[in-house]
Amino acid sequence: MSSETLLLIGRGTAHAREVFETHADRLARRGVVEEAYTATYESEPVRELRRRLREIPGDRVYAVPMCVAHTFDTVRDLPAALSFVSGAVQYCEPPGRSPAVTDVIVRRATERLGADADASLVLVGFGSSSKPYHRQTAEYHAARLRDGTGYGEVRTCYLVQDPAVECVRYELSNERAVAVPLFLTRCEATERRIPQQLGRDGIEYADPFGTHPRITDAIHAELEKQRALADDESSAFEARLTATQRPVAADGEGLD
Repeated sequence: MSSETLLLIGRGTAHAREVFETHADRLARRGVVEEAYTATYESEPVRELRRRLREIPGDRVYAVPMCVAHTFDTVRDLPAALSFVSGAVQYCEPPGRSPAVTDVIVRRATERLGADADASLVLVGFGSSSKPYHRQTAEYHAARLRDGTGYGEVRTCYLVQDPAVECVRYELSNERAVAVPLFLTRCEATERRIPQQLGRDGIEYADPFGTHPRITDAIHAELEKQRALADDESSAFEARLTATQRPVAADGEGLD
């Protein structure tokens, strides 16, 4: 009988290991897979993780990038690093675009400010100057929140693309507002950059998603989706990434 393993993998911010391990432990206790592991890196996944990844057991390894949406890392460097895993890799989509995550946004927002018609909800994403994934994820949740909550308006803004975080306070229709950072873990962006750029006057600031149980549910749902696609890998964007991205020997990161 073949064995299945879950791997939660992502950038190692100050709180990332605790968050990743909490979700991995929950999923292991659910019996979702035989074993669950985590792996973090600072800047170079291939160089930093190849030895760790060689040790990951399992005939099939479900690798979940622990971020809200795809980044440069997750579409190039992480798929290349995963080539060091000995088992068959089923690369998953980041869990950010999930109805369960919308639930977490609502919880984080209402902890700070109730959903009233005279209150605004701001979603703050990292963004990208060249890739659409963060904007698509933020707009997905914004559309659901406009239909499913009592906030008078729901706006999106980003750290590295327009509409910019520092401008959003001038565009709000209500004097009261709450901003929710679309990040899985606390990091320099959530602790310093976003609060500074928001200005904070009249804007409550919520916590990142962290260890909320519904994030565990979002990861679980993505794993089950990929399990269903296991026999049709060619149809999945993530499967194409792991099939085409490889470490480059000329860069000193080949399969040595």
